[in-house]
Amino acid sequence: MLTSKQRSFLRAMANRIDSIFQIGKGGISENLIKQLDDALEARELIKIHVLPNAEGDIKDIFHRLANELSAEEVQIIGNRLVLYRKSTKNPKIELP
Repeated sequence: MLTSKQRSFLRAMANRIDSIFQIGKGGISENLIKQLDDALEARELIKIHVLPNAEGDIKDIFHRLANELSAEEVQIIGNRLVLYRKSTKNPKIELP
């Protein structure tokens, strides 16, 4: 579980990164989960763009992804989600 200070630190880092995935009308597939899992392992902090035609509410998508990926929910910015998970093999981000 992230503290508010850690979440704030990660939000500041997320401002400088681009969205690397989009979720659209296809929704959340097994393939998407696998790609997100690999991206979290490599980067630890990822931003995902949710398109207006995506099925479901953005908060539901956010919670579902966090649960399926065992990731921390950092924030929702409009139609973008930010997730964090510490890498098991090569941790890069030092949380305060």
